[in-house]
Amino acid sequence: MSSAHSAVPTAGSVPSPTSPASSSPAVAAPTITELLDFVRRTARDEALIASLPLDPEGRTWIRLDGPGGSEAWLIGWPPGTGTGWHDHADSIGAFTTAAGALKEHSLAVRLPTDGWKTLELTDGVDRSRELAAGQGRAFGQNHVHEVLNESEDMHAVSVHAYYPPLPRIRRFSRTGAVLRLEQTESPEDWQ
Repeated sequence: MSSAHSAVPTAGSVPSPTSPASSSPAVAAPTITELLDFVRRTARDEALIASLPLDPEGRTWIRLDGPGGSEAWLIGWPPGTGTGWHDHADSIGAFTTAAGALKEHSLAVRLPTDGWKTLELTDGVDRSRELAAGQGRAFGQNHVHEVLNESEDMHAVSVHAYYPPLPRIRRFSRTGAVLRLEQTESPEDWQ
């Protein structure tokens, strides 16, 4: 494990299981179900959860070894923090709340992958769910969401896994029904 950080996590540092630099045999890509099983199991590891330093000012994280070459993170969320609207490009993923509670707002619509800056969302695409400790969810490619710790006084901790390791993240702003692409980040931007 690496040390805790309070900036955007470094992605892409895990070699691909089929990479020529890898001396181990190829490993099958994990399924969404396997990612969800991993984050649920990891969220029950009390010693690991307790090892995450919590910062009252910003999110903290530790890089974990995910299944099948996936990218995994243990993340601490101070009260009132969140991710903002974003997606994980072509990666599938899963996350589970290990301590505290998180809220996820998501869109039940597949956005175009490229070639747009502003979209007007139709009625009925918004979804929200509360995720108390032990609760999680999995998602497919291009899943658009924001995750929040709405507590005024309690940290939350969660476990996340993505496969393939995040190739990019698109960040969005939202005003009412209008979603605007603000920035596309790649692993180089996080180092």
